[in-house]
Amino acid sequence: MTLERISLVAITGTLLVAGVAVAIPGWFAGLSITGLELLQLTLWVTTGLFAATALLWVGLTYVVGAGYEPPAPVHGGEDVQVRILTVDAADVVQETVDSLPAELDDRHVVSEGPMDVEGATVHVVPDEFDCEAVRKGRAIEWARRTLDCDREFVLYLDEDSLVESFEGLPDADVVQLRERPRRTDSVLTYLADVYRMGVQFEQRAFARLRIPLFAWGGGIAVRAELEDAVTWDRETLVEDTAFVWAAATQFDVEFALARATCRNQAPPTLGEIVQQRRRWAAGNLQAASMLPTRYRILTRVRNVAWALSPVVSLVAVPLAFLGVTIVYGGLFVLTSVLLAVFTGLWYLLGVGHYGSRGVTLALALPLAPMVTVVHSLGTVLGILLPPEDFRVTEKVGP
Repeated sequence: MTLERISLVAITGTLLVAGVAVAIPGWFAGLSITGLELLQLTLWVTTGLFAATALLWVGLTYVVGAGYEPPAPVHGGEDVQVRILTVDAADVVQETVDSLPAELDDRHVVSEGPMDVEGATVHVVPDEFDCEAVRKGRAIEWARRTLDCDREFVLYLDEDSLVESFEGLPDADVVQLRERPRRTDSVLTYLADVYRMGVQFEQRAFARLRIPLFAWGGGIAVRAELEDAVTWDRETLVEDTAFVWAAATQFDVEFALARATCRNQAPPTLGEIVQQRRRWAAGNLQAASMLPTRYRILTRVRNVAWALSPVVSLVAVPLAFLGVTIVYGGLFVLTSVLLAVFTGLWYLLGVGHYGSRGVTLALALPLAPMVTVVHSLGTVLGILLPPEDFRVTEKVGP
């Protein structure tokens, strides 16, 4: 059992025991600590950890990343080969291919099964192909070994990554495309992805870190020379982040955000978003073993803090706003208000990705606490019950 799992189980169990002890004071009779004191201590630890993570986010975003702007594009479509990864969603892939600008003319679909797609060459990963990587990573590694590429960059897109804008790529080793989620079926999962866009605003600092803290595989370009040196041949649930971490620990890698934007589907159901976040959390914790000590500690603490955010949203903040005085009064209220402000800030930063179209999304700001729970619940499960296999998030056809 990992330290993260032990921490979550301990905090959750303590909250339950302390809550019962407050309701039934006789439970802790004769002990050196009362149920009230235990509840106070647990809420303070939980709230303090999440507050520290929020302040770290401020430091990354507005100190380390201060003034960062995506570099000017240097490489046009003639320097880019596009590879779209899919299992069997031909109609979704066709939409993505149709969204590509004409200058991105070297187009390949890497699929687990045969399909017909107009405007791109389809390649099927053979069943007999074997490597350390699994599922999506296995398909990417097969493509790396098999497909001829005379371009400077390979641009990997998920099957639902509609390219909304493309002005070219900056001259960096790894280029992260921007993301703007689009709604499928569930309103709450869509709002949770909008919220995620606000949290990911910290990516502006990643170009100034030795190792980016994560990567988003829905739209990521890598220099072909670097790809061949690092490869994708490792067993992981988060092949994109694992690749970037492996590259950054082996070489002096330049990371950049692109001006290009992809519009990806938000998970269509609550079950799908929970499973998606579960895979991300478990994969990040697993892959963190390759990081230097300080980055590994940072990654693991941040994961635990995000897993505890539902406790802050559902217990700590409501107690503070309801004026319940069981948690040391003023300082706890101030901390809780600060975290409520951060919750709103992250959501509004996500709304800002949509420009004038985000006005109606801003009206959902009162739902932000519920949205944070939807966003973070999968992280809890990823730590407590990590999946054993890569699970593709369900996509909705046109």
